[in-house]
Amino acid sequence: MSTLRTALAFVFGLAWAADRRKLAIGVGLITGGYLATPFIGFLLRDFTDAALAGATGPATALAVGVATLLVVELMLGHFAHLYYFEVGEQAGTVLDRRLLTLANGRPTVAHLDDPAFADTLALAAQDAAQTRQSLEGLLHLGGLVLRAAVTTVILAAVDPWLALLPLAAVPPVLVARRAAKLAERAREHTAEAGRLSSHLLALAADADAVKEIRLCGADEFLLTRQAETWSRMTETLWAAHWRAALLRGCGQLLFAFAYGGAILLVLGRAVDGTATVGEVILVVTLAVQISVQVAGAIGLHATVAAAARTADRFAELAAAAPEPEPATASAPRRLRHGIRLDGVTFAYPGAAEPTLRDVDLTLPAGATVALVGENGAGKSTLVKLLCGLYAPTGGTLTVDGADLGRIPTESWHRRIAMLFQDFARLHWTVRDNVGVGELPLHDDDAALQAAIHRARAARAVDQAGGLDGMLGRGYADGTELSGGQWQSLGLARSLMRPRPLLLALDEPAAALDAHAENALFTRFATAARRAARGTGAITLFVSHRFSTVRAADLIVVLRDGTVAELGSHDELMARGGLYHDLFTLQAKAYA
Repeated sequence: MSTLRTALAFVFGLAWAADRRKLAIGVGLITGGYLATPFIGFLLRDFTDAALAGATGPATALAVGVATLLVVELMLGHFAHLYYFEVGEQAGTVLDRRLLTLANGRPTVAHLDDPAFADTLALAAQDAAQTRQSLEGLLHLGGLVLRAAVTTVILAAVDPWLALLPLAAVPPVLVARRAAKLAERAREHTAEAGRLSSHLLALAADADAVKEIRLCGADEFLLTRQAETWSRMTETLWAAHWRAALLRGCGQLLFAFAYGGAILLVLGRAVDGTATVGEVILVVTLAVQISVQVAGAIGLHATVAAAARTADRFAELAAAAPEPEPATASAPRRLRHGIRLDGVTFAYPGAAEPTLRDVDLTLPAGATVALVGENGAGKSTLVKLLCGLYAPTGGTLTVDGADLGRIPTESWHRRIAMLFQDFARLHWTVRDNVGVGELPLHDDDAALQAAIHRARAARAVDQAGGLDGMLGRGYADGTELSGGQWQSLGLARSLMRPRPLLLALDEPAAALDAHAENALFTRFATAARRAARGTGAITLFVSHRFSTVRAADLIVVLRDGTVAELGSHDELMARGGLYHDLFTLQAKAYA
């Protein structure tokens, strides 16, 4: 019963939020259709007795009544379908929005790195696509229960023992519940394999990935791996579904014995003369209906169980979100002191060791700061912490003395201009690509053109056909740009922020040559100097090229998640430590 209550509350809550008027009409129509069916048996009983007695007039009227009820049942079911189909689609949209909120509505993105969360999210996304079927199934189940109650009353009026027939449906339903659990455990067990199979298929259809796959000659290798993964997953699911089908078959066999006993009982009464032929027809008709109802309930039990599991998964996703710290501060309009990290530690979900540990660091207002270190030292993680995308698992991170965790996330994000190495390539119009960087200026052509000019992205915009030209071929026949052109639009997007407090570049030029990287940082430095004068903004960049790094006011050298060295280029070179070794090694390589 708890499963049914959970499913009802979840699905009908979604439908009510989608369109309560259409839901009420659909429920009324389907109820009328299901109530018409048991009374057809009544009319068939009277029709049979009248026909055997030679009462032509009453028999004709009863035949018309039977035909009318059949038509009414079909019409009500048809029109009910029109209503609950539309409501189910709308409820699915409500659930999709809820799923997006649970996945992306949190202050940080650390949960997206949690494998358990990813599995639950993938299963919930699959479940969300079944919302309409869940609503339809629950409506039909309600109709079946109502019809069974009316049928039980009618059977009891013929013979009290016949009222036990609906109770014979209980074991098959319980067995169906067990079968549904078997199938669902198999589905959960294969969730990771399903994600891997989907990923491999996505690679095969991804234009960027296909180039490397074909040149490496790995297409057959990946397809074979996908087929093997799919085969293992389907074998597990197939075995579980076979066991579930066998259980359901045994449950239905139990009801078949009860069904046969009811028929024999009423036939015995007819032979004794205590029941009319019409009553035999009535009982047979109602017994057939109960048989259909039991088969329908068993079939719908899986739908009910799936809806309950969907509700549980959404509850699990919601429960996984930590309670946000109450916002007791606001992002400053101007940095006066800077950003301070005291004993900051961060570990990714499920990681055995923290990526950053006991980081003590001060980034002065108006300074240009470079992060350097070997791969895996924690540079990108530190940038994401400063951007508020992750929250420290230990220590404190303050902005002008205010705990960043107490500053509203949206308020802080609006004061950041960011360009990542894996910058987004948005297959939208140029206006959308750049304007999303500062939505209030989305339709301000002058602001868009100014950001495009500063990013030197005018050539890419002209190639696309102007601000309203379409980019990419993800869903439309847009203009495909080079990697550098996409990057210039990403830079323009970041430069849309009018008064940032933090400007950050996280290795966006890793694939560029030295001259192209120097041009990129020169453009960004111009914006940084402007921001530093206006808001005391900190400019932060991650780069492996020390010719760029040496110009920074402060260089932070990370090693194994800790701050190994700190200072200007000259200070660090004079110290002869890790920075000196890395700089010298690269200088020799360039020489």
